[in-house]
Amino acid sequence: MGRVNYNNSILRYICRNAESRRSTVQITAAETMDVGRKIKMENTAAKHHMSTAQMTVTALMTAITCILAPMALPIPVSPVPISLTNLVIFFMAYILGTKLSVASYVLYLLLGTVGLPVFSGFSGGVGKLLGPTGGYLIGFIFLAAIAGFFVEKFPTKIYMHVIGMILGMAVCYAFGTAWLAGQLGMSFVAGLGVGVIPYLPGDTAKIIIAIIAIEVTVIGATATRTVVTIVEVTVIALGATATAATA
Repeated sequence: MGRVNYNNSILRYICRNAESRRSTVQITAAETMDVGRKIKMENTAAKHHMSTAQMTVTALMTAITCILAPMALPIPVSPVPISLTNLVIFFMAYILGTKLSVASYVLYLLLGTVGLPVFSGFSGGVGKLLGPTGGYLIGFIFLAAIAGFFVEKFPTKIYMHVIGMILGMAVCYAFGTAWLAGQLGMSFVAGLGVGVIPYLPGDTAKIIIAIIAIEVTVIGATATRTVVTIVEVTVIALGATATAATA
C-alpha cells in the first residue's frame, strides 16, 4: 500500500512539473509573439517616417525647380533659352535618386502645365509644353532617370556620374531636337545647330558645378581630391562637347 502511495506521489509530481513547464512555454511563446508584433510595428513606423521624409525632400526639390527654372536667358540664335533646369536635375540625382528625381520633375511639369508660371521666362500652361521647346521640357524626364540611375548604381565613381549626366543630356537633346525640328519644319541637323550646339559650353559648366558642389558639401572631399575631380570632370565634359560639336 505504501508502495502505491509512493508511486502516486511521483506521478502527481511529474504531472505538476509538466503542467508548469507547459505554462512556461505558453507564456514564452506569447511573449515572443508580442515582441515580434512590437518590432513589426516599429519597422512599419520607421518606413512611414522615411517615406514622409522622402516626400518632404521631393517636394522641396520641386519647389527649388519652380524657383530656378523660370530664370532663363533668351539668346538671339535660338528659341530655346538658357535655363538652370538641368542643373537642378543634376542635384536631384544626388539628393533623391532615380525614382524620386523623376517624380519631383514630373510634379514640376504638372504644375507648369496647369498654368503656374514655372517654365522658362515665368511662363506656364499647356501651350508652352506643346510648343517648340516642349520636347526639351519632357526630355528632362530622361535626364532625371538616367543621371539618377548612374549615381545610385555607382555611388563612389564620380566619372560614372559624369557619364550618366552626359548620356541623360544626350537623350534629352535628341528628343527635344526632334520635337523642335518637327515644330519648326527643319531638319534634325539644323535643329541641333539651333537647340543644342549653343548650349554645350554652358551644360559642361553645369556638370562641373554640380560635381564639385556635391564633392565638397556632401562627400566632404579633401582639397587634392577636389582638384583631381575638377580635372577629371573637365576632361570628360569637354571631350563630350567637342565630339558633339564635330558630329
